[in-house]
Amino acid sequence: MTTIYKICPAPQWIAAERTGVFRGSDVDHRDGFIHFSSGAQIIETAEKHFAGQIDLLLLRLDSTKLGDRLKWEPSRGGALFPHLYGDLDPAAVMRVEPLPLGPDGRHVFPVLDD
Repeated sequence: MTTIYKICPAPQWIAAERTGVFRGSDVDHRDGFIHFSSGAQIIETAEKHFAGQIDLLLLRLDSTKLGDRLKWEPSRGGALFPHLYGDLDPAAVMRVEPLPLGPDGRHVFPVLDD
């Protein structure tokens, strides 16, 4: 199993749980897939794309549950990032955790799986 992560504003995730489908953020829609990160990538993703933002959640998923719609493709610095082509069923998410800001203004992450 390879764990992948998605940072999501809490209101978007609450709506996804209510409707039974997560279609992604505005950036995901623009790019044509839902962006995820590995455990080694997620902190940099937070710093680059979510700096200073509050009311965020960290979604933890087992990548093998997403089937062939999940592709590992080159992105930032040529590193391979997981991209989901299609909607995400909230039932596929193993865990949802708050992603608060610490006193230094950086997000405080739980222990991550690699």
